[in-house]
Amino acid sequence: MPLAYWVHNLDPFLIRFSEHFGVRYYGLAYLLGFAAAAGLLLLYHRCGRSPYGPGAISDLITALVLGVLLGGRLGYFVLYRPEVLRHSPADLLRLWEGGMASHGAFVGVLLALVWWSRRHRGPLLGVADLVVTTVPAGLCLGRIANFINGELVGRISHVPWAVIFPGNEFDRQLLRPFPRHPSQLYQAALEGLLLFLYLQWRFWRGRPETLGPGRLSGEFLLGYALARIIGERFREPDAPLLLGLSRGTFYSLFLVLAGGFLILRSRRPAAGGGRPA
Repeated sequence: MPLAYWVHNLDPFLIRFSEHFGVRYYGLAYLLGFAAAAGLLLLYHRCGRSPYGPGAISDLITALVLGVLLGGRLGYFVLYRPEVLRHSPADLLRLWEGGMASHGAFVGVLLALVWWSRRHRGPLLGVADLVVTTVPAGLCLGRIANFINGELVGRISHVPWAVIFPGNEFDRQLLRPFPRHPSQLYQAALEGLLLFLYLQWRFWRGRPETLGPGRLSGEFLLGYALARIIGERFREPDAPLLLGLSRGTFYSLFLVLAGGFLILRSRRPAAGGGRPA
């Protein structure tokens, strides 16, 4: 007897004022993600684990908001829809249609951290190590919002927990709906919850003097890349493959290299001996 799969019927709006305007869960996910980051950074300061107080954190969060939104939006078109960017750049402003790329957001965050570290004369890798411990909370919320929106759907599957996403672009091409992996929730668990718990454990368990600058940043990049590559095995590719790999997997290989470099660098003694500078 065939299974009765759950049919996705969630409204992407918490409050709707018109067809394209209202309070979206996706927007709330970003808002709560940044709030979580600010709260954690304040907690680190109060517990003596960070030298940066409320004023510096306020500037940092502002820079991160701009970095994530601009980097994520532009990165989506550069990495996944370059033809749209060439022929219709005004589509960048059609925010109600969605379109954010986490890899692009990472570049935006890096630029924001460079700007902030120069403005506040703080060590780039030191502040990056603090920020990356907060990032998975936002990633988790964002993937849950992807599920609520019924976007970034998984591959066809007949596991008991498969979900039918009515009207998704892949089923329109196949002319009928199919049950699919809820890959958004897999990614929320891997890239978000699991990575968040690991980095929090590493942050609170390790003494600052035992973690070389860039160590946590490297572990974050490596952990995210591995979680993303696993998640991509269950997700329907939403752009043409590169070298036989989904774009999410292909771009994550560069994060593996960057994460490995930072981890190796953090283990290298400083020129004058002792811990890395």
